[in-house]
Amino acid sequence: MIKHLKTLLRGEVDARCLEKPNVRWFIAYCIAIVLGSSVYGATIGLWRAPLQSVFTAIKFPLLIFLTCIGNGAVNGMLAQVLGSGLSFRQTAFAILMSFAVASLILGGFSPITLFILYNAPPLASEHAIIGHSVMLVAHVCVIAFAGVMANRRLFGLLRKMSGHDTTARAVLFSWLAGNLFLGAQLAWNLRPFIGSPQLAVQFLREDPLRGNFYEAVWRAFRHLFV
Repeated sequence: MIKHLKTLLRGEVDARCLEKPNVRWFIAYCIAIVLGSSVYGATIGLWRAPLQSVFTAIKFPLLIFLTCIGNGAVNGMLAQVLGSGLSFRQTAFAILMSFAVASLILGGFSPITLFILYNAPPLASEHAIIGHSVMLVAHVCVIAFAGVMANRRLFGLLRKMSGHDTTARAVLFSWLAGNLFLGAQLAWNLRPFIGSPQLAVQFLREDPLRGNFYEAVWRAFRHLFV
């Protein structure tokens, strides 16, 4: 298992991990997701309070695993319908691999997000709303970058497995659409991650179904640039 983790950390995962998926790869992916996303999640919640940091460190990997489970069957069917040749098991491993890569990238960004945290307006200042917006936009950008890098790796594996760029691209975009849609909604349901300066520190909000993620990001941009 240590060997598999080292291979993943070096970015040397290739099509062989999908051709013959095994328990060791599964465990390595899960460990990478938990470690990377938990460390990064802790930096997300730290701006609000140490307790929020603990909550977010728990919820970030939970969000990833719920997204994988929720879209598992749909992603498997899309892979077969679009002619990738991937089985349901191979699809699950491919999705886990991409999230593992993203989680490791996020974990690597943790020192940078801590630097942003300690230079953002603190919670106790009169500019706390600006500080919250800075943290939200910064984390959205970092997570988006990690997602792009992970999906570049995933696209390479899909291209090797399917043998066609068009098929690999169609499968990747269909998976992305489903994962982004479900992931964004789950992220909203599991909020807070950063924690609002006006609200108490909580594991979940009392009204988790009110509003949506995109409205929150738009409000953050307006606070910063309008």
